[in-house]
Amino acid sequence: MRELSLDHLRTLVAIADLGSLANAARALHLAAPTVTVQIAELESRLGGQLLVRGRGPAQATALGERFIARARRLLADADDAVEDVRRQLAGQTGRVRVGASTGTIAHLLPPALKRLAQHHPGIDVNVQVLTSNDSMARLAAGSLDLAVVALPQPPLRGVHVTPLRREAVVAFLPADWKAPRRLTPQWLAERPLIMNDASTRLYRLTAEWFSAAGVHCRPRIELNYNDAIRTLVAAGYGAALLPEESHGDVKEPAHDPRIAIRPLSPALWRQLGLAVSDRGASGPTRFVLQALQPEKHASAA
Repeated sequence: MRELSLDHLRTLVAIADLGSLANAARALHLAAPTVTVQIAELESRLGGQLLVRGRGPAQATALGERFIARARRLLADADDAVEDVRRQLAGQTGRVRVGASTGTIAHLLPPALKRLAQHHPGIDVNVQVLTSNDSMARLAAGSLDLAVVALPQPPLRGVHVTPLRREAVVAFLPADWKAPRRLTPQWLAERPLIMNDASTRLYRLTAEWFSAAGVHCRPRIELNYNDAIRTLVAAGYGAALLPEESHGDVKEPAHDPRIAIRPLSPALWRQLGLAVSDRGASGPTRFVLQALQPEKHASAA
């Protein structure tokens, strides 16, 4: 048997709903003979009579009633499939793969994901914990759509980077240390340090800060998880230089009394940017970008 035509199914359902071939023909903008031919072809393919046609309204046979019920489901599924594709093409649904550090995931993404869910609930965001280097490599390879990365980043073909925000880097140190109000590279270089590992932009940024002052830092331990670093600071294991992470409507957790926070002298800043793959710049990715930059898009509106 040849495959069924959705047009034939729509004609059959229209006849069942409107009571006659003539009414169905008018509703579907078809010639009456076309409707007759479609039903005849459908019955021939199925090998059974679906409608009783006479002087009165068209009536479904027992076989026709069961088939019409299934035809309605098939048509609804087809309509849903078409609508889903349209929504994906319009960027209203789909999956966006986002790379970010643990600190960014904890502080910057939650308010953005909340805004996204309010306006575009059909978009699924897959978040991956990655360093900036890893994120850039995956964007270039096409296995990531969007990433929050530390700047500057070297130019990379197929990846577009724009500034997002600037964050102050501050010192976290055990509260029982006797420390000045502002901490210098010279003072910190003489203390045990806990730093992000050497593959991260934050490590290079802080190492350059020490180097510019003519001192060399030797970290006691290197980690990539900022919450773990703060835990070690609270335990008195050492001091750490970390971004002052406070974003939008995300409330900071209660301050740990075992940790003191001091500004740096000279001041140190970390610049974050949004890196987007040229392949993923359209579709649902653009709505994730808008959620990450609400001030920019609000002023544009």
